Amino acid sequence: MVGGESPQVTLYRLFVLNMALQLFDGVATYQGLRIGFQEANPILVQAFALIGILPTLVLYKAYACGLLVILHRITPARLGVPIMQGLAAVYCVLSLGPWLGKFASVAAHL
Repeated sequence: MVGGESPQVTLYRLFVLNMALQLFDGVATYQGLRIGFQEANPILVQAFALIGILPTLVLYKAYACGLLVILHRITPARLGVPIMQGLAAVYCVLSLGPWLGKFASVAAHL
């Protein structure tokens, strides 16, 4: 908890962070594919082939955000806080870090 804030406030802040990470991941994936990077998730790759990149990203991110809303609404803060922390950590390691590294390498070559 930050500065003694209530677990509910911490849960809400983590919810907002996770929503922002989902948005970042969708936009970064779209932009990364546009400039020639490949998607690492084979499920998304298959969906891209079936319905296209943008529809796939919108559907998958809407689904992920919907699950975050449900998790935030029904999970008690004592369980929701560590779950949301874990999800944020996973997205930082598997999305934020890799995409920032790829975009930094492109920027370094400009």
